[in-house]
Amino acid sequence: MTTADGDRILLKHGAGGRAMRRLIAESVLTAFASDPPERAGVLGVSAMDDGGAVRLGDQWLVVTTDSHVIQPIFFPGGDIGRLAIAGTVNDLAMMGATEILGLTCSLVIEEGFPRRDLERILGSMRVASAEASATVIAGDTKVMGAREIDGIVINTTGIGQTRHLVRDAGLQIGDRIVVTGTIGDHGMAVMALRHGLQLDADLRSDVAPLAGLIRAALDASIDGVSAMKDPTRGGVAGAVHEMAAKSGVGVVLVAGELPVRPQVRGVSELVGIDPLFVANEGKALLGVRPDAVAAVLAALRGHPLGRDARVIGVCVPDHVGNVILDTGFGRRLVAEPDGDLLPRIC
Repeated sequence: MTTADGDRILLKHGAGGRAMRRLIAESVLTAFASDPPERAGVLGVSAMDDGGAVRLGDQWLVVTTDSHVIQPIFFPGGDIGRLAIAGTVNDLAMMGATEILGLTCSLVIEEGFPRRDLERILGSMRVASAEASATVIAGDTKVMGAREIDGIVINTTGIGQTRHLVRDAGLQIGDRIVVTGTIGDHGMAVMALRHGLQLDADLRSDVAPLAGLIRAALDASIDGVSAMKDPTRGGVAGAVHEMAAKSGVGVVLVAGELPVRPQVRGVSELVGIDPLFVANEGKALLGVRPDAVAAVLAALRGHPLGRDARVIGVCVPDHVGNVILDTGFGRRLVAEPDGDLLPRIC
């Protein structure tokens, strides 16, 4: 007997695309709905943003939490520990909270997990925390029986503050879409390792904490950045779709402006996966007002993590909620991903 998708949780429901958002809207939001749904000075789960926020005086206290289940746990350019710190710091940064007050870390470890691997992971977390000027201030450790989980699961929570809260729903017609660097690096590096692809290309994850980079962009034009989102699961295509739908605009991306490393493009063509749909863990998408583009780009490119930043698209009044790709020979609709092409990518 077959089981309908609606009766069971599938891998795609955790992969960042349309299926996951539908699950959250139909189940999670119902469970945690507040009455009234929007309270003054509170941004809650109904916003489905990168975190929640509470106004305290002239500041916003921003809180985000994330669980990390990537497989394999070690990959070129990083590991699950670096990913956990960077992912949480980046979620805070996408809401303007580049000053990190503290992080928490919860470890769920499988019985028999090598202690040397745990210490390697914790070392990566320490380095990434230092890069982000963030400190782990609380945590928890649990051990599960052998084969009850897959190695190790890490949950991290971040707390930050900002005077200027940025949403992923703030795009306006005429805003430019800026990406802070090359796309597809993380997903392609993990995919190649997971599937044992023997390649000459040097594929490495881009996983990195972006608080400093985003702080530079906001300092360049605090009112010029209209929206932000990190294109993790679902890639650039998934993130831009979500931003466009929430903002009530259409987005036209220019294929010739998408920054893709030659080795990533080569593997993408080999396996038939468009880099637009591949996860990133060290890049951000910014909506930028037209008169602030030059200043924001200069600030991004002046930072080591933003040297390849460029404008890749523009917000338009038609095709609301959709993403159109201008190939130079014509235009085509970019389908919204239902789920990530590579589950357990973060």
